[in-house]
Amino acid sequence: MKKLLSLLLLISSCGLLFAQSYKAPTDAKVAAKLTQWGDKKFGLFMHWGIYSIPGIVESWSINSEDASWIPRDSTQNYEAYKQWYFNLNKQFNPVNFNPNIWASYAKKAGMQYVVFTTKHHDGFAMFDTKQSDYKITAKEVPFSTSPKANITKEVFDAFRNEGFMIGAYFSKPDWHSEYYWWPRYATPDRNNNYDIRLHPQRWQQFKQFTYNQIQELMSDYGKVDILWLDGGWVRPKATINAEVLSWGAPIPAWDQDINMPNIAAMARAKQPGLIMVDRTVHGEYENYQTPEQKVPEKPLDYPWETCMTMGDAWGYVPNDNYKSTNTLVHLLIDIVAKGGNLLLDVGPKPDGTFPEPVLERLTAIGQWMDINKEAIYATQPIAPYKTENVCFTKSKNGSTYALYLIADKNSAPQKITLKNPPQSPKKISLLGVKASIKWKQVGNDLEITLPTVVKELKHALVFKMD
Repeated sequence: MKKLLSLLLLISSCGLLFAQSYKAPTDAKVAAKLTQWGDKKFGLFMHWGIYSIPGIVESWSINSEDASWIPRDSTQNYEAYKQWYFNLNKQFNPVNFNPNIWASYAKKAGMQYVVFTTKHHDGFAMFDTKQSDYKITAKEVPFSTSPKANITKEVFDAFRNEGFMIGAYFSKPDWHSEYYWWPRYATPDRNNNYDIRLHPQRWQQFKQFTYNQIQELMSDYGKVDILWLDGGWVRPKATINAEVLSWGAPIPAWDQDINMPNIAAMARAKQPGLIMVDRTVHGEYENYQTPEQKVPEKPLDYPWETCMTMGDAWGYVPNDNYKSTNTLVHLLIDIVAKGGNLLLDVGPKPDGTFPEPVLERLTAIGQWMDINKEAIYATQPIAPYKTENVCFTKSKNGSTYALYLIADKNSAPQKITLKNPPQSPKKISLLGVKASIKWKQVGNDLEITLPTVVKELKHALVFKMD
């Protein structure tokens, strides 16, 4: 405890920033793909697995750490609950699963890449792994008889056919694997439950198991653009930093290193140019960083992506509290204006369909994107980035855009002021409106008088300044 407190004080006094160890990729193919990804701006994240059946938090309820965000049935003892959870695979039967519909809605929304949970921490593989029988294609899973049983393959194929970049989410920890949670011992927290220093061969088996599963994903599922690795506590002990300590999770005395150099070499041999996101393990295997459920206050000087839920939960939960379309559009604009991407998460229902509010939001976002996408895709941040309710972006051809955020349920006012825009334009047009725009410069600001038709536009007005 004294060593931990000393470390915290040292980190605090030095004022270390988590991103200091960001390393830009030296592989030209990776750098090119990272630029391509950065131009996409808007992606779809999906958490789907056996946890969707009862509509509970994904995986975490079988972790016995005591936290308010980890709900668990208090009428069962822990071991009985864990067994109940693991047996949910025998009920998984998403008979209405049609990833072509998912891809269609995502494309209409203006999304351009997808990240799908091939395996979460609970270890249930949503692909036909040969390393474990705890998978979607196992005989005890009702859906295994479906021609679409290899769900990850079906998802990747459907989205690839719509022109999406393909991302494979993969959990480094596996709480079902006996090489990570050894049945010989209790499972007190998220970490592996045995001393690796005393049982190095068992950890070596886990490392091989992990390598083999990732190798399958990189070999048998077509072109993959992003390997999105979660479970940042599985890492070399030397990389533990203030961010990891801030999680408040137990830190084991041993090293949970799974040999990322070996995994990366194999993965990129199979998928040249692969973007790797070993999230929170800052360094050469984290090609972009992933703020979770938050938007940075200012632009970051490295590639980044906010991963955020459309509702309150990552996976499907009945009667979830979904963000409004207005809020989602504003989030996308704010993130893009600061140079990031938005990876928006939804949780499919246990029958394989998207909840109706998700379809409604995707459709409405798409209607806004149809008009204003040129201010989003392939743009760059430009100072002052955001002033009150106006954000700015710049296209590669030199056009500057001012995105005026309209408050929810409000209509656009007759006159607006763009304070201190990045440039003094010669021409201003309003995307989606053919009528000419009247404007004048007042000091460093621009005063714009809007035509009456603007009242029909929702969420945000986009002014193109040339």
